[in-house]
Amino acid sequence: QVHLVESGGGLVQAGGSLRLSCAASGRTDSLKVMGWFRQAPGKEREFLSSISWNEGFTEYSDAAQGRFTISRDPPNNLLWLQMNNLAPEDTGLYLCAGSSTITLPQSNSVYYQYWGQGTQVTVSS
Repeated sequence: QVHLVESGGGLVQAGGSLRLSCAASGRTDSLKVMGWFRQAPGKEREFLSSISWNEGFTEYSDAAQGRFTISRDPPNNLLWLQMNNLAPEDTGLYLCAGSSTITLPQSNSVYYQYWGQGTQVTVSS
């Protein structure tokens, strides 16, 4: 089992930046891909970005491409999402996810077995 804990969310003005962190613990040696999703009230969970844990291959959604950067530190079991030029529509609960079964980044949440509780990001206009 892998335990994920996010941090770094908060209130930011439009155009601002935030850096989210995700700390993994437990059976971290089983992790192969990690990702970031977000959930806004009344909307479905939305894929943002994922990264292969060992090779560093990345994938981004259209909403994240060019503004968000995913990175990881496998020896310390840390995952980050640097978010720049934030807009009010980026408001939501940001979730860290991990997978032990896929080897390449995937946007479909069904491939991820481990989920954190999330960190809230609120962008004011």
